[in-house]
Amino acid sequence: MVQIGLQQNLSQQLVMTPQLQQAIKLLQLSHLELLNTIQQEIEENPILEETAQEDQEETDDSNNKDKNLTKEDNQIKEITIDESINKDIDWETYINEYNSTGRIYTETNHQQSPNYEAFTSAKKTLKNHLQWQLLMHGQTKEEEAIGSIIIGNLNLNGYLCTSIEEIIDSNSFNQKKVEKVLKIIQSFDPSGVCAKDLKECLLIQIEHLGIKNPFLKKIISNHMKHLENKNYNKIAQSLQTNIKNVIIAVNIIKYLEPKPGRKFNTDEPHYIIPDIYVYKKGDDFKIIMNEDGLPKLKINHFYKNVISNGKQISKGTKTYLNEKIQSASWFIKSIHQRQKTIYSVMESIIKFQKEFFQKGISYLKPMVLRDIAEDIEMHESTISRVTTNKYTYTPQGLFELKYFFNSSIKRLDGDFLSSTSVKDKIKLIIQKEDTKKPYSDRQIANLLKKVNINIARRTIAKYRETLRILPSSKRKQF
Repeated sequence: MVQIGLQQNLSQQLVMTPQLQQAIKLLQLSHLELLNTIQQEIEENPILEETAQEDQEETDDSNNKDKNLTKEDNQIKEITIDESINKDIDWETYINEYNSTGRIYTETNHQQSPNYEAFTSAKKTLKNHLQWQLLMHGQTKEEEAIGSIIIGNLNLNGYLCTSIEEIIDSNSFNQKKVEKVLKIIQSFDPSGVCAKDLKECLLIQIEHLGIKNPFLKKIISNHMKHLENKNYNKIAQSLQTNIKNVIIAVNIIKYLEPKPGRKFNTDEPHYIIPDIYVYKKGDDFKIIMNEDGLPKLKINHFYKNVISNGKQISKGTKTYLNEKIQSASWFIKSIHQRQKTIYSVMESIIKFQKEFFQKGISYLKPMVLRDIAEDIEMHESTISRVTTNKYTYTPQGLFELKYFFNSSIKRLDGDFLSSTSVKDKIKLIIQKEDTKKPYSDRQIANLLKKVNINIARRTIAKYRETLRILPSSKRKQF
């Protein structure tokens, strides 16, 4: 017989409150993403508003009067699940408390910051450029229609993505007319456009340039694989000539354009705006948070007075205003928490990697997220979020924060070196090699052993591929 009854159980459960989710989201945003999020929040929350310039000056003056903060005041506390907002809180005091940026330095005009002001006119697209040439060529209406379809089937590199048969079948055009228009477009600028593959693209360019080298067409038509692998001896044997003639032809091919449409690429450059600036000041380093364009937020005084003065408003309106005040207060707090946490992480990175900031990449030490997490007493997941999509401008250049975290390679003397430093050494070795006799991966491994770095050939190959460096057979120059 089944008995029905009530039982009590005590259990712990992790609850992600909306406020905590918001704080975590803000923590992993880049500078530009944060600006967009703040603007969106201002638009959605009538309680939240941007501080006017005169209000900012008053706030800055009050902050300057209270610079002597104790260690306990400066200590950064990680946002936890238990943190919540009390409905009876004194909002004015609350906001004033979190308007203080502590020991974080902020500047709007950086003495060494790069200039991002670059204004260029809109680029002409490849299709527009070809269409203009087609109209100037004086074709019939039908030929213009065929040309427009051919041009519309080009990819970004200028190659034809469809066959003549497909164009004929789908539009019921005459084959001879399609072939004629295709030939005309292949004579347009840029040279090599409308080819179906690399081989045809190079052959079109040779024909337009009028180059009479007897081996050029033969090499492109029949020996592309050998050409790719720089197997010039095989090509010479096949063509029954000496290697000197092959190298002359190859040097001509090097100057041809494999992607004719490349110069018409309309992709806009994406500028990286650093979240943190690190400047050398004597023997130490100064950290400055980038707050360019970042508005100072506050609670709207009108709505705050409506609640505090006890004016006659409906219960629904009062509930709505309380919710929006709580949301605005937590948003302001989360932004300041984000800035303080990023500052603290950067400060810890400098402590661990001081030699790198002073001397360069060769002095980068092995470091993992746990090292920083233990140093500033935060969770590794928080450090991971802080270092995602964040960049710092340093005396050594512009780096993503994740750049400073890397695995270790053991030296022969028992010491450890960062994998990033090893990659830099591999790059330097290859830059200084004899281009006629480039180093193999095994030779690079042997050279590194001479400087007490023990690394396998397979690891050299992996690092070389990461650096986008070709193998020795393809680096060889004649």
